Amino acid sequence: MLEIKDNIKTVREEIEQNPNTGEKNIRLVAVSKGQNYSAIKAAFDAGQSIFGENYVQEALEKKEFLNSLDIEWHFIGPIQSNKCKLISEHFSWVQTVDRIKIANKLNQNRDTKNPLNICIQINISDEASKSGINVSEVFDFAELVHNLKSLNLRGIMAIPSKESERKTLLSQYKTMREIYEKLKIKYNSIDTLSMGMSNDYLLAIQNGSNLVRIGTKIFGKRKIQ
Repeated sequence: MLEIKDNIKTVREEIEQNPNTGEKNIRLVAVSKGQNYSAIKAAFDAGQSIFGENYVQEALEKKEFLNSLDIEWHFIGPIQSNKCKLISEHFSWVQTVDRIKIANKLNQNRDTKNPLNICIQINISDEASKSGINVSEVFDFAELVHNLKSLNLRGIMAIPSKESERKTLLSQYKTMREIYEKLKIKYNSIDTLSMGMSNDYLLAIQNGSNLVRIGTKIFGKRKIQ
């Protein structure tokens, strides 16, 4: 578990040394899917308080077991409509909203006094295998989400191409940043551009990301199969 502590220290140092870091607060989400309780506790003890999960049942078991810890839980996986009630009730953030049906269901199951923080997922690489809305749909969809009283529209999220050439990757980052800046002008609640994972988080930060989602570089391989 000392390895996890060292990994978090390394990641945070790399983020702090990034030339863009001084301009904004970079939030780190530790992607804990497939990790056991001990690994999450070790990360928490190392100062990490935000964790991302992809699977509802796995996340709820962890949340119950670790309920004494002050953890901010983010749902970052594909959303099934029959899981919306559980997601809405048990998470602080949902970063993967890409359908109005899902947004409505999350809204219906959340108290307006404690709105659910939402990021719209954009399929920035236009890959059929990936979730997310098309770039052309973002602004209309944002307006719909913004008008749901139990949801708090915080920003946008994407998973850029893994194997793309640097030029293509930079183009995708640029498009996301442009969308983010336009949304910020229109909605006061917008403050989150969620891009970057273990393989590209420093490049993502250099290109405007202020929230990165890192799993392998913190935890190593998954512990739960």
